[in-house]
Amino acid sequence: MSYLVLARKYRPRNFTEMVGQEHVVQALTNALTQQRLHHAYLFTGTRGVGKTTVSRILAKSLNCQGPDGQGGITATPCGVCSACTDIDSGRFPDYTELDAASNRGVDEVQSLLEQAVYKPVQGRFKVFMIDEVHMLTNTAFNAMLKTLEEPPEYLKFVLATTDPQKVPVTVLSRCLQFNLRPMAPETVLSHLTQVLASENVSSEPQALRLLSRAARGSMRDALSLTDQAIAFGSGQLQEAAVRQMLGAVDRSYVFRLIDALAQGDGKTVVETSDTLRLNGLSAASTLEEMSAVLQRMAVFQAVPQMAGAVDADDPEAAETARLAALMPADETQLLYSLCLHGRGELGLAPDEYAALTMVLLRLLAFKPSGDSAEKKTLTRAETASSGSATAVSAAPAAAAVAVPAPVVRTGVAPAPQALPVGAAPVAPAQAASPAAAVAAVVAAAGLAPPVVQDLSSEPADSSEPPPWPGSDEPGSVPPMGLAATVLSVRTPERFERNQPPAQYQQAQGAPEFVAIPVRESPEPGERLQPLPLSAPTPVSARYTPTEEGDVWHATVRQMVVAESITALVRELALQSQLVARDGGHWLLRVERESLNQPTARERLRAALEAAGHATQITVEVGVVIDSPARRNAAAAAERQRRAEEIVNNDPFVQSLMRDYGARIVPGSIKPA
Repeated sequence: MSYLVLARKYRPRNFTEMVGQEHVVQALTNALTQQRLHHAYLFTGTRGVGKTTVSRILAKSLNCQGPDGQGGITATPCGVCSACTDIDSGRFPDYTELDAASNRGVDEVQSLLEQAVYKPVQGRFKVFMIDEVHMLTNTAFNAMLKTLEEPPEYLKFVLATTDPQKVPVTVLSRCLQFNLRPMAPETVLSHLTQVLASENVSSEPQALRLLSRAARGSMRDALSLTDQAIAFGSGQLQEAAVRQMLGAVDRSYVFRLIDALAQGDGKTVVETSDTLRLNGLSAASTLEEMSAVLQRMAVFQAVPQMAGAVDADDPEAAETARLAALMPADETQLLYSLCLHGRGELGLAPDEYAALTMVLLRLLAFKPSGDSAEKKTLTRAETASSGSATAVSAAPAAAAVAVPAPVVRTGVAPAPQALPVGAAPVAPAQAASPAAAVAAVVAAAGLAPPVVQDLSSEPADSSEPPPWPGSDEPGSVPPMGLAATVLSVRTPERFERNQPPAQYQQAQGAPEFVAIPVRESPEPGERLQPLPLSAPTPVSARYTPTEEGDVWHATVRQMVVAESITALVRELALQSQLVARDGGHWLLRVERESLNQPTARERLRAALEAAGHATQITVEVGVVIDSPARRNAAAAAERQRRAEEIVNNDPFVQSLMRDYGARIVPGSIKPA
């Protein structure tokens, strides 16, 4: 007798033998028990999850005659009557299976439907099972619609497909749809254990876990791989043999890589990657295994109770729990994302192992360490050289007026600015002048070369500009450092210099006054993002002032201005809170563990000691309520609010909006 493969030998014969599809089994069992039978069923799901098996069990349940020949419709077919045995062997005359992948035309469907007019020959119901129904042509679907909607009472349709999106909605609406889910590796592992026990085949638990994961939710694939592994291992299932057969990467390499990445050990990462190359292991498989381990690590980090309840018989689970406690949660998420995207980059690289090494080293490049962070920081010379281009690119043009010889009048109020979060202060020499930025914007808009007049150096005359709202002095500048960069576009023969707004409104033609806010950015290529007016204060801008916070804010500001701290050290100082001082020992607190690096702590301590503040510091992780970064953000939010309030309440702005339908571009109001 020829050998029967495990996938066919252990195909479920009734609903009680099915595994992993309890939701479908429960619905069909209750329907059969209560005699509430639909005339058409649609089973969807990936390959090897039991669509054809459920169809055959349903056909047996409808036509089972019982061991004594007196049975009726039942949810537990006997398996010994002629109807059950004939359906299992594929020779029951009233059960017809049609493969729509090879019989997809209208002629084949019409030939099948012609049998619908005849009553069952032997059974209680005729059952038409159409596998891969999505492969039928549109004409074939249309031919079966009427019969599918109102079949004879003795006819049942069972449709199966792996791609329900390709099935017309007119067919879906006529069927009772069940989605068979991919099976979890634990479910596959349990079933394989029972099958191998019945076959008297010795196996190692890790070998079965490899097969369960390789099946990817398909029980048929799992049994087929088990057949192959038994033959490969000469009747035994051993982990080494199964791993060699599957070409799977030993997870010890994966654990070694993740451990080295958590420790920042680039040497071990490169050596392990070279070992994978020498052993001929797949780079794509390595990234796939790393993604699976990182996903489980993220679960353990989010739910620590699961890490404490791992299976003691699974050494991989214990190692995964150890790594989850070793690596910060944000680095786990970053590495998981890099592994997913790195798999798509393997085919683009000339050498997949070089691409694998680059993907692994990319985390070390983004990992917050002192040396790497400093290398990513722009030098002052680079910032100064790009300052002019940045100011021009970041300045949004509020309007373009095609008139000759525009005159640019600028004046900026010297207001103190709070320290930006995570950025060093820019020296005055580095910042491009507002007049130059506005001139560049005018030139880009296609206007004539502007004439720049600087009000700060121009002598006062009898015709001063109108006072700003809330100020009694003519020619006053806006408070709170609001940008007063003004593009005054006018024709010389019509307007006199420094006319008040009332005369502007009385003159003929369109309004000749356009305000262009200019924002200077420390990074090249930055763009102004539109923001709603009066945006709510972000969470990062909320803080509770403390006495120690005043001291720490002044100290950090002093060190940043002196440039004694940069890069990650500056970020650690800005994001931390001074909790307590005990002589020369200061206690700091940060919210993110990734900032609490030994190199950064030592450099911050050295900077504080050089400034004469503290000789020893301790950094703990906890909730921060008062930090220099939060104070800077709160000050920036308050300046933004007052700037928007000043512009919105300006009478001239209100008259433009009322008389000419002007509007304030969201996000264009920026304090200087």
